[in-house]
Amino acid sequence: MSINHFLCLALSAAAISVSGCSNTTQQSSDTAQESEETVSQAPQFDADSAYQFTADQCNYGPRVPGTQAHAQCASMLTGRLRSWADSVIVQEAAVTTFDGKHLTAKNIIAQFNPEAEGRILLLAHWDCRPWADKDPDESRRNEPVMGANDAASGTAVLLEVARQLKSQPTSMGVDIVLVDVEDWGNENDDDSWALGTQYWAAHPHVTGYRPLYGILLDMVGARGARFGYEYHSMHFAPSVVQNVWKTAQEAGFGNYFGNHNSGGVTDDHVPINNAGIPCIDIIDMRDTGFFDGWHTTHDTMDCIDRNTLKAVGQTLLNVIYNN
Repeated sequence: MSINHFLCLALSAAAISVSGCSNTTQQSSDTAQESEETVSQAPQFDADSAYQFTADQCNYGPRVPGTQAHAQCASMLTGRLRSWADSVIVQEAAVTTFDGKHLTAKNIIAQFNPEAEGRILLLAHWDCRPWADKDPDESRRNEPVMGANDAASGTAVLLEVARQLKSQPTSMGVDIVLVDVEDWGNENDDDSWALGTQYWAAHPHVTGYRPLYGILLDMVGARGARFGYEYHSMHFAPSVVQNVWKTAQEAGFGNYFGNHNSGGVTDDHVPINNAGIPCIDIIDMRDTGFFDGWHTTHDTMDCIDRNTLKAVGQTLLNVIYNN
């Protein structure tokens, strides 16, 4: 995506851990059979569909707020969600970036089973960073980022989740929020990131909105992705982390969802947690930082791996349908 600012906090394995998880734990055949049965009601996540949804966004070009590509993509996302969701709200917000740009953020909110009291919040940002400030070629650092992984992948996974929710309704209420103006931030100013989410957290689409928890997706499509226990997620919502990682590992995605601590990230989940909604971040953070194409002109479809999209999307569906 465009993940904000990487605050690597260098946590030790003993500092924060997820109870009940171990790389060496071997389930009995009976337990494995029970696990298979518990996820049997969840639909199958279509990775080819999610891959195409990623490409569809990139076909507009970089979705930088204030550009024609951004406006066109907003219309596409809104239209597709309206074909699947019970209701869709486009929340517009006047925001000012750290460098003085006045923009209109568009948060696109899709509600499924809106009358249900028990609700899950799913989020991803859909905007692209205006400049490739981490590009290895200094002459290209003023170019916008295509954002295939850092934006489009998380949005694409949620589009495919929405399509499955339409095909196979669940009794659980689900709200998908595609947040805007996340990536127009300054590394030296934590508050300059996630402007659309900051507005939504202060002005939710439903007065008094209180889901059971939230799950944020950020950079969830790259080849070789590694999702660890993000610091703020563990601080605010450790039980949600435990549930999601356990679900992923039981479905065979332990190579992606490992039992390791990662650093802390200033991302969209931070203002949501600060608003009192426990929210975790599924974000690709490796030993060397983010994926190689992060905030560069190389964040293109060449980065995207269907297997990574499948691991994240199927985990989400299994969590939703077996909550």
